[in-house]
Amino acid sequence: MDKTANARRLRQNQTLAERSLWTLVRNRRLGGFRFLRQVAIDRYFADFVCEAAKVIVELDGAAHEGREEYDDRRTQTLELYGYVVVRFPNERVLTDLGGVTDDILAVLRSVRV
Repeated sequence: MDKTANARRLRQNQTLAERSLWTLVRNRRLGGFRFLRQVAIDRYFADFVCEAAKVIVELDGAAHEGREEYDDRRTQTLELYGYVVVRFPNERVLTDLGGVTDDILAVLRSVRV
């Protein structure tokens, strides 16, 4: 499967946490920053990417349990491309969406050029 088709599939099959966060960051709703979903970077797909600030937001659900080493390598690779990677567990997104968006906005403002 090519990257475009895979990204499209991932966007169509969002988790509840991804859908909830997307509602608040799409169309420059979060501090005027533009986000894209499921962006191919190297051999990975980043959940949410703000290219202007070089920030990636990753949401970690049950599929990430026991995969900490993989996620660490993935983060290191993405950082080699100049991105700051911020991770949130799905549970926090679903129970504290305002706090998550505040944290994302703080990171965006701290790295903004």
